[in-house]
Amino acid sequence: MDKRLTIFFSFILLILAAGFMYYNLSLKPVKDMKNEKTIRITIPNGANSKKIAEILKQNKVIKNSMTFRIYSKTNSLDSKYKAGTYEFKNSMDVKVISEILQHGKGFVEIVKFTIPEGYEIRMIIDRLVELGLGDREKLNTLINEANFDYDFLKQIDRKEGKLEGYLFPDTYEVYKSTGEQEIINKMLNRFNVIFNDEFKKRAAELNMSIDDVVTLASIIEREAKIEKDRKIISSAFHNRLKNNMLLQSCATVQYVLKERKEILLFKDLEVKSPYNTYKNPGLPPGPIASPGLKSIEAALYPDDTDYLYFFAIDDGSHVFTKTFKEHIQAQNKYKKK
Repeated sequence: MDKRLTIFFSFILLILAAGFMYYNLSLKPVKDMKNEKTIRITIPNGANSKKIAEILKQNKVIKNSMTFRIYSKTNSLDSKYKAGTYEFKNSMDVKVISEILQHGKGFVEIVKFTIPEGYEIRMIIDRLVELGLGDREKLNTLINEANFDYDFLKQIDRKEGKLEGYLFPDTYEVYKSTGEQEIINKMLNRFNVIFNDEFKKRAAELNMSIDDVVTLASIIEREAKIEKDRKIISSAFHNRLKNNMLLQSCATVQYVLKERKEILLFKDLEVKSPYNTYKNPGLPPGPIASPGLKSIEAALYPDDTDYLYFFAIDDGSHVFTKTFKEHIQAQNKYKKK
């Protein structure tokens, strides 16, 4: 054989051997067991092996995206990978990662849940426990301790019920394995985003703290049944506060009773509690529920009215009046209907 031809084939074999070694090395884990790290990634619907390889490489789950693509191609796996959220360890090799993606082993379940406006903390805890998103005792401990690093919490003096009103009502998505502290923090962070600098500036203009605003908003949330009434109800409460009148909100009494009774009895209004606004002037010590954005806006931007009184009628709307005499007359009128 020609010497040059021999050298050529030797060179080709050397390249192939090097390629084979590089390919096999690329199949190996990114890190050894001593430096193991869990990495959570999401594979979107319709992602092919090229896209999946890019996601794995970007998140440092694999060393080389081309190796993953070659492995997938040579093993006819392109159409066998499943979308979803997974937890990988950077000590896994490409074969193990491929196995997980094919069979969903290591799949992380995502839970979507909604906290409605007007929910109290006790109701939020019930919802989370029902969904398997936390232990009741641990949730209660975390909420009672309220050890979360937010400026709006640092301004609150009371020791109990510090988080009431601040677990923002919204729709959330969390991993099934998410811990209680992370879930609570997620809701607090949502409030932190919602209560922006504009709201803080407006609160200062009203000479109200953030807690004052959230407390009033929580009462509005519980009183208002229809959207158009929120800012009018807010104006009546603001007017009462300016006139040093009792707020006389049934919602605050219901909070004390821990029962949302349709009709309160006179004896209910006598309940001893700083949250009973039939007995104590000004705002209660803190929020009575988690207000939504619309109620927070209503507390900050009430309509300009002279109303001091209101009551609900059968369709959920409210009748507003300026004097107690008009209030009684309006009530008598609707009782006759």
